[in-house]
Amino acid sequence: MLASVPMRLLPADQNGCLRGDTVETAIKADLAKGLIPCYLVATHGTTATCAFDKLEEIGPVCQRYDIWLHLDAAYAGVAMICPELRQHMPGIHHADSIVTNLHKWLLVNFDCTAMWFKSCRDIVEAFTVERIYLSHKPKSEAPDLRNWQIPLGRRFRALKIWFTLRTYGLTGLQQHIRNHISLAQEFEQLILADPRFELATPTCMGLVCFRAKGDNKLSSAILEELNKRKKVYLIPGKLGDSVFIRFVLTSPTTTTE
Repeated sequence: MLASVPMRLLPADQNGCLRGDTVETAIKADLAKGLIPCYLVATHGTTATCAFDKLEEIGPVCQRYDIWLHLDAAYAGVAMICPELRQHMPGIHHADSIVTNLHKWLLVNFDCTAMWFKSCRDIVEAFTVERIYLSHKPKSEAPDLRNWQIPLGRRFRALKIWFTLRTYGLTGLQQHIRNHISLAQEFEQLILADPRFELATPTCMGLVCFRAKGDNKLSSAILEELNKRKKVYLIPGKLGDSVFIRFVLTSPTTTTE
């Protein structure tokens, strides 16, 4: 909650995706109550299952009602450096702002987040604070980044991004992403070949969601035992009433072996 503005959670479809009709129904309901919908956060690769909200449906709805559309692409956003993966991004041009965490999957150490705005002017006009104790001379032609955010300063994260880009280059970073997707597909085949397990959701990017056939207790017990062995660290997920195990690749040292 920011500035005492309440937040409303919207239901996803059976695949974990937010749809345009759901958004429009919620907007109309809020307007009928005298509320003013002004901001919507869609997700590009949800935490639990790496599902993608339908931006091609949501975007036009937000435009009709003059609502700021923010895209949370914390995990999957960096994968868009690979042209073949941009099929997951229809409608992204509707987003007013996009955020992705470079420390999650692009080899930059924690913490490091990149954010893009369709119009930087909107942000500067909202956050600019002019006080006499903040004035300085001579004024540079460079943008004053304190006016791009709520706090007046932040840590210098740009250098580690620069070193990562210079060290790996575009080709190296693309290979890093593609290697993890290949390993995820390899792990998926191991799950499909074992009659004791099943996929909980379709494999997407570097994430494989699987579970033991049977009730949730069995999957939870297997997860606990695997983590006790300390050879791999896995965490649980839940979609509907189904509990599953999340296998996600992010480390550059992970191999088939």
